[in-house]
Order: sequence, then C-alpha cells, then structure tokens
Amino acid sequence: MSRIQAMSRRIDWGGIILYSFLTVLGLIMLLPLVYLASTALKPISELFLFPPRFFVMNPTLTNFRDLLLVTGTSSVPFIRFILNSLIVTGGIVGGGVIISALAAYPLAKHDMVGKKFFFDMIVASLMFSPIVLQIPQYLIMSKSGLMNTYFALILPYLAAPIGMFLMVQFLRQIPDALLEASRMDGASEWKIFWVIVMPMLKPAISTFALFSFISAWNDPYPAMVYTTSENMKSLPLAIQTIQGGAGVVARVGTFAAASFLMIIPTLIVFITTQRMVLQTMAHSGLKE
Repeated sequence: MSRIQAMSRRIDWGGIILYSFLTVLGLIMLLPLVYLASTALKPISELFLFPPRFFVMNPTLTNFRDLLLVTGTSSVPFIRFILNSLIVTGGIVGGGVIISALAAYPLAKHDMVGKKFFFDMIVASLMFSPIVLQIPQYLIMSKSGLMNTYFALILPYLAAPIGMFLMVQFLRQIPDALLEASRMDGASEWKIFWVIVMPMLKPAISTFALFSFISAWNDPYPAMVYTTSENMKSLPLAIQTIQGGAGVVARVGTFAAASFLMIIPTLIVFITTQRMVLQTMAHSGLKE
C-alpha cells in the first residue's frame, strides 16, 4: 500500500491537468480551421442546410473548380493572383531578411559612429503606425513610375524595424571573440557575415520571416493602392472581390475554398519556423 502511495505522490497531477487543459484549448482553437476546410469541400446542397452541419457529408472539389470561374469576368485566372502574392511575399521576406541582417551586423558588432543613435531611431520607429507612411510611400512610387510593377509592391516594405531590432538583439549574444578569431585567420568581413553570422542568426531570421510572411501574405493594401491593372492584383484583394461581388450567397463555398488556399502557406511557414521562433524569444531579451 505504501508503494502505491509513493507512486501516486510522484505523479505530477498539476502537470497532467495543465497539459490536458492546453490540449483541449488547442483543439478548440483548431475548430475554425476545420470548419473552413469542411465548408470548402461542401456541395451546394450542404452549404445552406438548417441547422448547418459542422462536417461535410459528401465532400467535393466543385468549389475549388468554380474558384477558377469566379475571376472569369476580369479575364484573369485565379492562379495569377496566387502567383502575384507568392512573388511579392517572397520578395518582401527575402529582401527584408537580407537588409535587416546587413543593418544589424554593424550596429551590434562594430564600433561605428552613431550606432546608438541609429539603434534608438529603429526602436523609436516601432512606436509609429505604418499608416503614417502610406501617403509618402504612394507619392514616391507614383513619381518614380513604378506603379503596376512588382517593385511598387515590394520596395516600401523592405525596411523593417522589427527585423533589425530582433537581429541586433540576437547578434549581441554572439561572442566577440568568435568574430575576432575569424579576422585573425584572415577572413574578410563579407565572409564572416555570410559564413558565420548568417547561420547563427537562423532563429532570428526565422522569427522575422514568419512575422513578415504573415503580414505580407494577408495584406491587400499594396495591390489596392499601387496597382490599377487586374494582372497585378494579389490574392487577398481577389478574395475580397469574391466575398463582396454579385451573387454573394452563391459564392459561400468558393469564398471558403479561396480562404482555405490562402491559409495553407501560412500554416506551412508557421510549422516550419515555430522551433526557431521559441529560440529567438529565449535569447533575444533586451540587452545593452
């Protein structure tokens, strides 16, 4: 009897209850995504049942097929909107990562003149809403003749203060002795940056890439403001058109299919980078 009591004492009932609660909470948070996928696969006969069914009974790909016909009135295939979003999002994420890393390296690891002032300006810029930049950005793109191009959709978002801040904070954790040893071995600053610094920045890069991807992928504003051609519209703007166009009721399934296609890349990026994100949060505390 005493042995059973000792074993029961070793059981962490508090941990079991906590993990059970978090598991149930996580499943509840997944319900909207499951319902969206179920709705995207529902035939028209199941979309307007009352009371509505949570799970699809007769799954079909009709909504995904009809998705290609919704944009037929503009003579632009839906795949073009997906391609535009992939190009713009890839350019913003890739360019933002490189620019942020290039800016963070001298701020964190070089005795450059005024680096504290520049870093303070980066931190101060985080306090301002992006809305205050919209008019100047539009005027620059318009005067530069870049409207209706991918450059207009990418360039305004390459300078990302949050990316620079994260990478500066993470770079400060790297020992200076490691970089000094590389210089003594004859490595140039470019080689140190690409071969040593960039691989060690993977957690910070993954975190910034996740935030940047989610922001760029879901933002209809650039395509709404910087383009007038249907060929340059992005996926979020196309989904808004589907949602608000004629025959809204009949497009419920098509809208669900488009929304599901839009969520898939975000889930893939999040699952891929979540481990690195946790490392960044653990090692990128404020440090002077």
